Amino acid sequence: MKINNFGPSGINPYNRQLNKVHKSNATSVNKADKLEISTAAKELQQSTQIPAERQAKVEALKLQVENGTYKLNSKETAKGIVDFYLKK
Repeated sequence: MKINNFGPSGINPYNRQLNKVHKSNATSVNKADKLEISTAAKELQQSTQIPAERQAKVEALKLQVENGTYKLNSKETAKGIVDFYLKK
């Protein structure tokens, strides 16, 4: 039986692995994550501000719920649900 390439082949596998690690670190340093927000998305962020009147109404409803004085009108709630799903 004949065995070829017996012994060291002149390349140190540890150095080769170390070079791969160094190369991958060098390339990853140059790359950076970027986040770009479109102008349309920026406009949507600005338009989500709640008007003062609506904020006051929300605060009043929160207070009623916390005090236990909020009364739910089931007919109006059902009508709103039906109107929402029938609207196309």
